[in-house]
Amino acid sequence: MTPILGLKRNTNEQWVNMLQLQYGFFFFPFLFSQAWCQVTGCYESRVCGCVRMPNQTLFPYFNLTMFMNIGPYRYPALASFFLLYIFIVCANLAIVLTICREKTLHEPMYIFIACLSFNALYGSTGFFPRFLMDLASDTHLISRAACFTQIYFIYTYGSNEMTTLCVMAYDRYLAVCHPLHYHSRMTVKKALTLAGLAWLLPLVFLTTVIYLSATLPLCGNEIQKVFCANWNVVKLSCVPTMVNNVVGMFMTIFTVFIPLAFVLYTYTRIMNAAWRRSAKFKGRVFQSCLPHMASFVIYSITAFCDIALSRQSVEEINPFVVIM
Repeated sequence: MTPILGLKRNTNEQWVNMLQLQYGFFFFPFLFSQAWCQVTGCYESRVCGCVRMPNQTLFPYFNLTMFMNIGPYRYPALASFFLLYIFIVCANLAIVLTICREKTLHEPMYIFIACLSFNALYGSTGFFPRFLMDLASDTHLISRAACFTQIYFIYTYGSNEMTTLCVMAYDRYLAVCHPLHYHSRMTVKKALTLAGLAWLLPLVFLTTVIYLSATLPLCGNEIQKVFCANWNVVKLSCVPTMVNNVVGMFMTIFTVFIPLAFVLYTYTRIMNAAWRRSAKFKGRVFQSCLPHMASFVIYSITAFCDIALSRQSVEEINPFVVIM
């Protein structure tokens, strides 16, 4: 794809970019130079040095193309998703208010459940209003600022969900495997601190990722999704995106893969501990871990479906399936 101002990458630049992909950390000076060029607004046109691109064109709008050709599915989908949004808001708001008002529920496990419910309110509010408006509309243009705001809401919701589930898994691990030390190791104050960190870390990573994406010059404005996604925006870039790829990789490792591995590890330990105990104890463990397991399974299935669909050709997928 040719950049906006017609600057073509020469052979040397392509060779360096190929080596960066294979031996990224050995080419840190090149990575740093690309980061500097991206932040300052100049981009590489040769191996050494940057050339500033004057009068850079920024698309004021993005076009969400997956809403096209929905046809007769539009109004049933609109009604269904509106009812789903109302249900999500009412159910999670009821959970949060009940836990806040009942002092007997001011315990670590219920604090984490309240955090999950609040995160569901946060994520649904960042997604559904705009999504419902696009379903009801004939045009599906979203401003640049609104697009990156939606990316921030959706990605922080997903990251917060995984980190909170990680902290919740640690709480259940202490309750089952170390019951005598549970109340000394997991106090209400410590639970609030862990919940705060579970929200803070993704915010820091995602602010950096989205800032880097927002500074990219783009050669198009069509996003083949029903919502704005960071990778779909980065793919429209006219310049190398090595910095975005490396930062995104670290964010994914720290906010998805490490929490996921920890959740699987803790539940392996919990199952081993419960396996050697009585049936009554197994029932109590299952009952106490059920909210966490349900949230983890639902989130994992949703994430897997989104990743699987993102790797399919959009022309071969029914738009209604993508929306669902």
